[in-house]
Amino acid sequence: MKLQSSKTCCPFCDMSKSLIIARNNSVYAIKDTSPVNDNHLLIIPLRHCETYFDLTIEERCDAHALIEKLRLEILKTDPAVDGFNLGVNCGETAGQTVFHTHIHLIPRRKNDTPHPRGGVRGVIPDKMGY
Repeated sequence: MKLQSSKTCCPFCDMSKSLIIARNNSVYAIKDTSPVNDNHLLIIPLRHCETYFDLTIEERCDAHALIEKLRLEILKTDPAVDGFNLGVNCGETAGQTVFHTHIHLIPRRKNDTPHPRGGVRGVIPDKMGY
C-alpha cells in the first residue's frame, strides 16, 4: 500500500503503515490518537484530499463499507456498545484540524455521558439539548 503524500506535511500521508488496523481498496482505518471513547477509529482515504466533499464516489463507497465492517467488529468484541456517532469536520470553521479527510467512528455506551441527547449537535454546546 502506498499512501499518497501532499505537497505539505500531512500526518495521515506521512504516518507509519504499521498503525493501520483495517483497509480496503481506497481507504484505511487507524485508532484515533485522542479518542473520545474506547475504539474511536478514523477512516481515511489513501489519496490526499482535504474534505469529505472532495472524496470520489469510489472512496465514499469504500469508506461506507469499511465503517460497516468495523462497526460489526466493535459490536462483536464489546457488548457494552449500543450506539455510534459518525462525524466529519469539513473546514477550519467546522473544527477540522488535520486537512486530510477523515471520518470519525465513535462507539457509544450507555452512561458514557450524562446527557447524550443531541449527539453531534454538541459541536455547538447550547444547541445540544433541544
